[in-house]
Amino acid sequence: MRYRILFAAACLACWGLAACSKKSSGSTNTGTNCSTVSASFATNVLPLIQGRCSTSPGCHAAGSTNSGGPLTNYAQISARANQIKSSVNAGTMPQGSSLTNAEKATISCWVDAGALNN
Repeated sequence: MRYRILFAAACLACWGLAACSKKSSGSTNTGTNCSTVSASFATNVLPLIQGRCSTSPGCHAAGSTNSGGPLTNYAQISARANQIKSSVNAGTMPQGSSLTNAEKATISCWVDAGALNN
């Protein structure tokens, strides 16, 4: 009986250490050093999304009815900030083109900083 308890305790300890040593699979951290990235909504994020994402009704322009809907202002963009970050980092957005690493970092760092209206 004593050995079973010790064995169970050892297994739990190993499992706990292994669980703590791995990154969460749900993490969206891109490893970007955001201290060197300009991520102001008005100056960097909005022009990027307006120029690359909200240029046609088939994407995220006003009146869009696709799954992401329109992304034309702060309220719409901030409400979907985490989805935008995930899609951009996965390469599924923008459709038909891709963003540079710097553009991806701008969006990621803005979201990571709280998706502020700055």
